[in-house]
Amino acid sequence: MTYQQTLDFLFGSLPVFQNLGAGAYKPGLKHIAGFCRSLGDPQRRFPSVHVAGTNGKGSVSHMLASVLMRSGLKTGLFTSPHLLDFRERIRIDGRMISREEVTEFTERHREQMLSLGLTFFEMTTALAFDCFARHGVDIAVIETGLGGRLDSTNIITPLASVITNIGLEHTALLGDTIAAIAGEKAGIIKPGVEAVIGEEEPQSAPVFRDRAARCSAPLTFAERSYRYLGSHVEGGSEHYRIERLADGALLTPQLDLLGIYQHRNILTVLTAADALRRAGVEIPEQALCDGLAGAARTTGLAGRWQRLGERPLTVCDTGHNAHGLRYVAEQLRAQRYRKLYFVLGVVNDKDLSAVLPLLPADAHYLFTQASVRRALPAEELARRAGEAGLRGETVPGVAAAVARARELASPEDMIFIGGSTFTVAEIGSELFAADDGGREAEC
Repeated sequence: MTYQQTLDFLFGSLPVFQNLGAGAYKPGLKHIAGFCRSLGDPQRRFPSVHVAGTNGKGSVSHMLASVLMRSGLKTGLFTSPHLLDFRERIRIDGRMISREEVTEFTERHREQMLSLGLTFFEMTTALAFDCFARHGVDIAVIETGLGGRLDSTNIITPLASVITNIGLEHTALLGDTIAAIAGEKAGIIKPGVEAVIGEEEPQSAPVFRDRAARCSAPLTFAERSYRYLGSHVEGGSEHYRIERLADGALLTPQLDLLGIYQHRNILTVLTAADALRRAGVEIPEQALCDGLAGAARTTGLAGRWQRLGERPLTVCDTGHNAHGLRYVAEQLRAQRYRKLYFVLGVVNDKDLSAVLPLLPADAHYLFTQASVRRALPAEELARRAGEAGLRGETVPGVAAAVARARELASPEDMIFIGGSTFTVAEIGSELFAADDGGREAEC
């Protein structure tokens, strides 16, 4: 098989959530556990950190991976979805898995994967575990795909379990209350393994406490360990002032990821680093600082309040649910511009009644749709947005919508591109113009 034939098989023969949505979701660990047993249980051959949450789990995973790399550890990183290249999902020390390794694994196990009826995500998870084991990583950061309890990644026993936050998303699959969704995410908490919770909320905290108590797992809330005191952006990085509550020490880390929501994520990472230290992982203070300062550059993370241009200021963000877009709206209110041009595209299972009221009413919208089956038609989005008081024009195709926004905007204006991961992904190579982490691992 060629690499292209491999991708055609993966995306054409196996259910893919990004195309089918709920139709691709097959909860349960039986199939992934059985397949990994046939591979020699590679997930047991390296230590790991498990990261779940409604929003922020990607940023937290990349930050932790960068910190671990700076600590001198050969570090695997498994995240989803990808933006441009399937191989973004599986990295070792910032380098993407090679095309040859993807092809060889798929060709060797194709018939077994078909006979087991594995989902796309189950196959990808097994590929990541096998890759990390064969390359001998010292540690791997594993991000859940959806939920936690029944997520394919949940066959690992990590050194620490991290849950960033809880919001209402994928309610048809995970439950329609914060407590129900928290119960699914809490499923990654393992007996005796410290759990770090990024945000302490009234509806979810009791769920986490109960699960941790039943597992005899230490439980730490990030907001009880560190306090955000303030920050400012300078030279493309955010400079923080953070108090460590245990001793009142003032920390001044820098982070090359911008966005108001990172103010919470960085507290989660600091707390997770402490948990890993308690689990025996050596993380020097300088490595922690260096890892945060170069998190995006080191790991190839893109699409998180990412500046694509100046005059007009052009920013994209992958925030796509009410919980995440609330922060995006807050960030937009903090910007200075003459007029805002908002390129908006969403998926067809999005709860627009919760999302649209959060968006700025005074923006000029370019309603569009990404080229995936789950994309909501631009005309339908425009109609629903109009009912919510949002005004603009319909431009089929993300590239055309961005071009139209740039045609309309003056240097004093701002262009924002978002609404879904797939909308941002279609910006293309602009996302990775400064990515130093796209090199391939040697197999």
